[in-house]
Amino acid sequence: MIVMKFGGSSLATPEKIRQCAELVASRIGRRPLVVLSACGKTTDNLIAAAEAAMQGRVDTDRIEQYHIELVDALGLDRRVVEPLLYQLTILLHGVSLLRELTPKTLDHIVSFGERMSTRIVASAMAGEGVPAAAYNAYDLGLVTDSKHQSAAPLDGIEAGIAKEIDKIKLVPVVTGFLGKDKNGNITTLGRGGSDFSASIFGAAIHAEEVQIWTDVNGIMTCDPSVDQNAQSLPIVSFDEASELAYYGAEVLHPNTLVPAIRNNIPVRVLNTTNPEDPGTEILTTPVRTERIAKSVVYKENVCLINISSPRLLSAVQILSTAFEALMENHIEVHMATTSEATVSFVTNRHYEEEQLEPAIAQIEKLGRVVVERNKAIICLVGEELRGRVGVLSKIFGALAAQGVKAKMVSQSASEINVAFLVDNTEVAPAVKAIHRLLLDGAS
Repeated sequence: MIVMKFGGSSLATPEKIRQCAELVASRIGRRPLVVLSACGKTTDNLIAAAEAAMQGRVDTDRIEQYHIELVDALGLDRRVVEPLLYQLTILLHGVSLLRELTPKTLDHIVSFGERMSTRIVASAMAGEGVPAAAYNAYDLGLVTDSKHQSAAPLDGIEAGIAKEIDKIKLVPVVTGFLGKDKNGNITTLGRGGSDFSASIFGAAIHAEEVQIWTDVNGIMTCDPSVDQNAQSLPIVSFDEASELAYYGAEVLHPNTLVPAIRNNIPVRVLNTTNPEDPGTEILTTPVRTERIAKSVVYKENVCLINISSPRLLSAVQILSTAFEALMENHIEVHMATTSEATVSFVTNRHYEEEQLEPAIAQIEKLGRVVVERNKAIICLVGEELRGRVGVLSKIFGALAAQGVKAKMVSQSASEINVAFLVDNTEVAPAVKAIHRLLLDGAS
């Protein structure tokens, strides 16, 4: 069996849904299990509807119109989605009346996206002659903990999932992103969690391969919107792909690879609009090239927090106390560096001033705190970096030639990444400079 996961952009229009159905039909001999995200921007629209309901406004017009138009264009019965649209409206009225939106309720609301997409696509596939049926992942045994909006699958659920899948004689079209906890509450695996779902199901059924279908030709050497000379990578390792995802590559969810790594199942990233392209295969064993690395990625709009303290406090004391304050206030750290009496943190995303204030107030007891906004992390990733002498000088020489000064340079103990900080305005010149160096094959 193989797992074929299709993201929202691959399901955004009737034409794209038909194309996905054709791709599944062309692989019917490999016994595909299909995992789906919500169609188009439905998840964003569901979150917006939930937030509006909190303000007393119940409006599902955009969501309803979009899905009804999809159903009509595909020649399907509107009853495929109408019951779910009705349930969604009732739930939003409840939020509006109570003026309360808990993480548990929000998970339930956003679940309607995947629940509708699987019904639509399974019906469309049946109309194209592919015997398919829609299933909720939680009805097939995807049980999670109760951490709403970022739930994790429970240990030992694979056997139950495999048993349920074995009963199905049609092509199973399964909701990505969703699970249920032991109390029967719908949970979500975090944004982008449909990739994670695909990997979980792939591990459970010992799949031959997990295919992640997107709108690009696999993992690229850099963001093609920054440098049009970006190239697709034929092979990357699990470790490299994880680092790329962590530092901003949007092709894969960072947790996607864990079940696949554990079971040594290859993951392939493919393009729905160019299915003949081989895409990128993600394997356990790294493959070195003649280049200095595989890819350069970036993450914009992060915050830099600098803490300088009198020498009465060690870096370890500052680090531990500051980490605790940030964690208590739900501020996530992406990078950290230290000197004898100075510690610098880079957050994982942008945080508004009111979000940072409580944590900063606690940290200021340690010393002087300066917050710098509008920063970006740039990271070069590749097995090729390991053990190579002189690579850093080439990288920073290329940056200096563009007038870019890197701050807070960091390299992991594994030596497969080099990350640094620049201003948001310097992302394009910095990425282009490093990418040119990468494509030139300098070593």
